Amino acid sequence: MPSRTFLRAEQVPLDWAAPGLAAGVDEAGRGPLAGPVVAAAVILNPRQGIAGLADSKKLTARRREQLFDQIQDKALCCAIGQASVEEIDRLNILQATLLAMQRAVAGLRLVPARVLVDGNRLPRLPMLAEAIIGGDAKVPAISAASILAKVHRDRWCEQIDAEYPQYGFAAHKGYGTAAHLAALRQHGPTPWHRRSFAPVAQALRQGLAEGVAGAC
Repeated sequence: MPSRTFLRAEQVPLDWAAPGLAAGVDEAGRGPLAGPVVAAAVILNPRQGIAGLADSKKLTARRREQLFDQIQDKALCCAIGQASVEEIDRLNILQATLLAMQRAVAGLRLVPARVLVDGNRLPRLPMLAEAIIGGDAKVPAISAASILAKVHRDRWCEQIDAEYPQYGFAAHKGYGTAAHLAALRQHGPTPWHRRSFAPVAQALRQGLAEGVAGAC
C-alpha cells in the first residue's frame, strides 16, 4: 500500500521479515545556499558486503570517494535523483528534497519492496516506506545512499568552482561560511544560488540597491 506524504519516524516499524528488496535513501545539500539538492537510493547486495559504510559526514573525502566506487560496483543497483535550484525556490527545500528522493527511487533498475529513508519525513512512494532518524548511521543501505549523494554533490561543487572561482565552492560546498557570505556581498548571487534562502535574497537586494549587477 502507498505511504502517505510526511509520515514521521515514530510510525510503527515495518515487518523486517517481509520478503523483497529494501532500498536505502538519503540526501545531500539541504543546507547550502546554492546548487541542487541531491538524493540517492541504494539496494545493497547481501552477498557482497562493503566494509566501512557509515554516515557520510563521519568519513573523510578520500574515504567517501573510495566507498563511492565500491558501492557502484557491488550494490545490486543504485540511482541518483536531484531537484534543481528553480524547484527549490518554487517548492521550498523540504518539498524539493522529497522530490529528489522520489526521483532516486524511481531511477532504480530494480523495484524495492520497501524503502528506508533517513530522517523523519517520507516522500510519496508506490511502496512501503519508513523514515528512520539517524538512519545514515544505523542502516547500511542508507549509509551507502548518503555517501553517493554527498560525493555526487561535492563533485558538482568542484565543477561550479571552476566556473565561478571567486566564490570558493570547492572549499565550502555551497554552505554559508564567512568566506561564502563575503563573496556573495562582493559579487552578488550566481545563477546557481537559491534566491529563496535569506542570505542570497539579502545579497541580491543589496546588489540592486547599490546598482551592482553581480554574477547573475
